[in-house]
Amino acid sequence: MAKNWNQAYLENETPWDKGSAAPPLAEFLAKHVVAGRVLVPGCGTGHDVRLLSAQGADVVGMDLSPEALRRAEAFSKAGQESYLLGDFLNVESVALVGYDWVFEHTCLCAIEPTQRQDYVRSLVKTLRPGGHFLAVFFREVSDYSGGGPPHPIDSREIKMLFEKDFERVESFVPKQHYPERPYGAEEVVRFRLK
Repeated sequence: MAKNWNQAYLENETPWDKGSAAPPLAEFLAKHVVAGRVLVPGCGTGHDVRLLSAQGADVVGMDLSPEALRRAEAFSKAGQESYLLGDFLNVESVALVGYDWVFEHTCLCAIEPTQRQDYVRSLVKTLRPGGHFLAVFFREVSDYSGGGPPHPIDSREIKMLFEKDFERVESFVPKQHYPERPYGAEEVVRFRLK
């Protein structure tokens, strides 16, 4: 059964919101510039959106939860970021096209694994040809027994999902991570749409 994300925010049951941007994203941005139009699906309260926007990118944070977006918009602007209520798995409903980058941190691991092909289809429709998909994948989730979210994704499934439409540009295990996510539990991968 799908999680009621808005209810989770209303009840302050949001253990995924650490109060700051993802450390692996900060590590990536210390060496790379992400510019142009950027979409962050499943942005929650927008910590990653603001970090990307502070670099000068034109960032749109998208989420299913009106309460999450209300909280995101309550923060001071870091740049030109904006927010959009919508379902990334149904991008036709909001006409998302022509993005230079999509940044993935918590959306793919939050949806049911059976929806991952739908995620990839939306991703391909959203990015411009040659656009970049930057992802922090959860390779390991402690005490995972098939429940979730979050749902881990292994290297075999990453390859199966993305190799048809994307070329892998780079990947690394981030040295920076939240304390409860041990070193090696995440992988940062940058893909380019073929």
